[in-house]
Amino acid sequence: MLFNSNAFYLFLPIVFIIYWLTPPKYRWGVLLVSSYYFYMSAGVQYVPLLFLTTLVSYGTALLLGRTEDRKKQKLLLSAALFLCLGVLFVFKYFNFLSSSVTALLQKFSLPVSEVTLNLVLPVGISFYVFQSLGYVIDVYKGKTAACRHFGKYAAFVSFFPLLLAGPIERAEHLLPQLEKEHHFDSEKAIEGAKLIAWGYFKKMAIADVVISLVDLVYNNVTAYTGIALGTATFFYAFQVYCDFSGYSDIARGVAKLLDIDLMVNFKSPYFAASLKEFWTRWHISLSTWFRDYVYIPLGGNRKGKWRTRCNLLITFLVSGLWHGASWSFVIWGGLHGLGQIVEKEWNRYFPPRKEKRSIIRVLCVFVFVCLAWIFFRANTFGDAIYVLTHLFEGIGDPVSYVRTGFDTFRNAGLMQSSDLQLAFIWIAVLLVHDFIELKQNAWEWLGRFGKPVRYTFYFALLFVILYSRQLGDYEFVYFQF
Repeated sequence: MLFNSNAFYLFLPIVFIIYWLTPPKYRWGVLLVSSYYFYMSAGVQYVPLLFLTTLVSYGTALLLGRTEDRKKQKLLLSAALFLCLGVLFVFKYFNFLSSSVTALLQKFSLPVSEVTLNLVLPVGISFYVFQSLGYVIDVYKGKTAACRHFGKYAAFVSFFPLLLAGPIERAEHLLPQLEKEHHFDSEKAIEGAKLIAWGYFKKMAIADVVISLVDLVYNNVTAYTGIALGTATFFYAFQVYCDFSGYSDIARGVAKLLDIDLMVNFKSPYFAASLKEFWTRWHISLSTWFRDYVYIPLGGNRKGKWRTRCNLLITFLVSGLWHGASWSFVIWGGLHGLGQIVEKEWNRYFPPRKEKRSIIRVLCVFVFVCLAWIFFRANTFGDAIYVLTHLFEGIGDPVSYVRTGFDTFRNAGLMQSSDLQLAFIWIAVLLVHDFIELKQNAWEWLGRFGKPVRYTFYFALLFVILYSRQLGDYEFVYFQF
């Protein structure tokens, strides 16, 4: 069930009404039933894996709390990691590993055949597995107590707003909210509605519009050169940002309607002045997960300069692999890891000014991120290399460089697309919003204006959403992960 589907538009009001009509002590049950129904709409066959992950992590946490023997605790944690990550490996990575090993052996003239499993990747598996494992690890470390109520814990793992694409919540933040009694807060509900509207604006008015140009180019990259490739890459940067952050905004907004707070997952990432800062603003729930459960356990920055660099690179390589079973994703993660290592060395000799956000540094980070996105979006590794090697073809003659690219789009009918032209305006609106968010909440900033200005903006936002809605529905990008 997609957030931008008619089914969800009917589902959410029903859940909202039932939730607030139900006595407070039973509302966790409404969340659990509605969450499993929500997940079953994506495929009943996926439910056993969700339930198995919930059962294993719940049982492991209880057993961890019943013994103080550190050896037994390590054994229990290892078993949970093996089972949960094993399920993830079989469904997501087995075929990738098999094809990679087979290709390597065949290069040495060894007669081996590729072994593949005909399995469909369950939606959201990477998200709920990591959320469950984070809980078990936190119980092992003593950061949070084991939840004894299976139903409430199951609601934590399957909470429908974040089930399919995050954010990846921490037990210490979300579980206490599921265990307490809630009372309807109209101000919080209004705040949630604003978040939902803003999320739909990002998804429908930007991501679902620019996808036409992005797919046109990236599904046939060899037909394009120069600025055509650059424009598609630029648009993809905003497609993936608006698609994913839009989902996170909707998820946070829906949760607020139920008086539940989810963590902020994006904070104006394209205004980051360094790659390190970018990863404190982009997909925050995942980047902090890898920081706490991969980077720090590897030794973090406590083992010296070279070990720190290795730990950083390993963490980003694993992060890339988390996004997809493909070497292109691994390379994307590796580029960000190497980028941060180079950045650290550069800052040793040319420390940035802390008192001012340099426009040059922001642009440099954005360009690097866009170039890395090429590996993230390209259908094959060969396509990514083609884009990189032909991106600046003809730039020696800037006038011809620009004219050739726009002629290409004009022949494809894209330059005549009013919706695509409007996308530039909506991207500008997004950037203004994100710039304001660097220092304060944009909605609070808007609240300083009188009602005529505020309500004009609200109705304009609603109009843009409804207009963009009829242009077509697209699946959220991060569902594939």
